[in-house]
Amino acid sequence: MPRARIFILTTLTLMAFAGNSLLCRAALRDTQIDAASFTLIRLLAGALVLWLVVQLRRTKATGNGSWLSALSLFTYAATFSFAYISLPAATGALLLFGAVQVTMIGHGLWRGERLLRLEFIGIVVAFAGLVGLLLPGLSAPPLVGSMLMLAAGIAWGVYSLRGKSEGNPMQVTAGNFMRAVPIAIILSVITLQHTVLDKAGVGYAIASGAITSGLGYTIWYMVLPSLKATSAATMQLTVPVIAAVGGILLLGEAMTLRLVLSAIAILGGIALVNYEKQHTGINKPRE
Repeated sequence: MPRARIFILTTLTLMAFAGNSLLCRAALRDTQIDAASFTLIRLLAGALVLWLVVQLRRTKATGNGSWLSALSLFTYAATFSFAYISLPAATGALLLFGAVQVTMIGHGLWRGERLLRLEFIGIVVAFAGLVGLLLPGLSAPPLVGSMLMLAAGIAWGVYSLRGKSEGNPMQVTAGNFMRAVPIAIILSVITLQHTVLDKAGVGYAIASGAITSGLGYTIWYMVLPSLKATSAATMQLTVPVIAAVGGILLLGEAMTLRLVLSAIAILGGIALVNYEKQHTGINKPRE
């Protein structure tokens, strides 16, 4: 694939991932839609787009997802939505990214991967950034929303780790989205008395599911084979930054000093981990 095309597709994908935060926050702040309905519509729209893409491609790839992965996907989507009732887009994206990375790094340590010096420093710095962001104070984000977003990050980290061994990622993602829909329906039934729908909120949810999720994942899986693992991980560092800029320009959100310093620590720390892996290779488990 030509480099120019790789760059364009990668940029579109990263903007789509950041767009999920912007669309969800805009819907739950500026429209009447409830979080459970947003989650259901997002998953349903994403499932339909991904199913259509899989049908059009007609490959012989294996993998249809699993109920356990679908549960992780649903947990991510639901806690993500409920978190954005109170969190600004930039803060939510930063917490999500930090929790995903900590989960995946923690899994590697649990498997016995060696922790090199720069990786250790990076993890400590990133964790300090997360703690600093959540410490009580006037500019601290809402605690409940923050905990929900951290849960969303952990769930997405688990989902990503499971996806590595389930077959073709495009087909697996489509299957997991379809399995997550009935779980989301159960949540909507449980919260039926709080259900509120309006055209704008439904539109945001459809856009989040069909465009920034469904098409976003489709493009990402198209370009991923052309990217090195370390390059892909490093590029994802830009997602919280894009979300922050979008939050300021499109949603009128304020940028606090606490958020800036925390972002530098979290993203800088993860960048150190990626840098060390890129120059030494992925650390293998101890024998």
